[in-house]
Amino acid sequence: MNNLNLNFFKENNYTTNNNSRLFIDKLFLNTRIYFVLKYIQLIFRSRKLALREKYDRKAWSLSSLDVFKLIEDCGGKFQIEGFDNLRNCNEPVIIVSNHMSAMESMIFPGLIAPFMEVTFVVKESLTKHFLFGPVMRARKPIAVNRLKTREDLIYVMQQGKAFLQNGTSVVIFPQGGRRDVFKPEEFNSLGVKLAKSAGVKVIPMAIKTDFWGNGKLVKDLGPIRRDRDIYITIGEPIEITGNGKEQNDQIVEFITTNIETWGNPN
Repeated sequence: MNNLNLNFFKENNYTTNNNSRLFIDKLFLNTRIYFVLKYIQLIFRSRKLALREKYDRKAWSLSSLDVFKLIEDCGGKFQIEGFDNLRNCNEPVIIVSNHMSAMESMIFPGLIAPFMEVTFVVKESLTKHFLFGPVMRARKPIAVNRLKTREDLIYVMQQGKAFLQNGTSVVIFPQGGRRDVFKPEEFNSLGVKLAKSAGVKVIPMAIKTDFWGNGKLVKDLGPIRRDRDIYITIGEPIEITGNGKEQNDQIVEFITTNIETWGNPN
């Protein structure tokens, strides 16, 4: 695949250096003021590039990595495993993950896009948002409105297959929304169905990102919880056979097992 060679994640695994913490953040200990201000600043910088039509894959990756480093600077501790499963991927894939907070939407481009062309299945409302809209539209996502499930399914299957045939991988959050607790019954098989239809493999990702909580007034600007480590495991590519049920069960088990190992959120 088309590797950007950004040289940020050089090994198979990544663990945050315990010394990663900005001095200024210590002045705001146990608050999210600094985090929110810097996060909004980064979004406006990306928005400016998008409006100037300069928000390409590299700019997307770098801006996502800026959010990643901001999280570390504010006390976030990452434990990530399995980068080789992306690095060694020589064909487009479907990437499926559980969805817990705003974090994965912001940092996944920095984890995935350096290794391959990729797009996301997202809520249509995000593409129309004043702040996020220009950024989202610049990366040509597959946008669904979540009002007509059948129409959304057909659209994702059509658009997803077209992207995959053109060499672009697709990220799907099959839960349909953020969930503090992973419930297997809410994890649909859309990713597996698309992979089977397009003849590609699925890479599962299990995440625990409740370091970045969901806000009550503004969902994306919730509290940060420095006592909660951030876990991400990138699985090996899975080939879809038969009707895909066995592989979907395998993906659900992969996510469930990792979350159980890390411990459920309080």
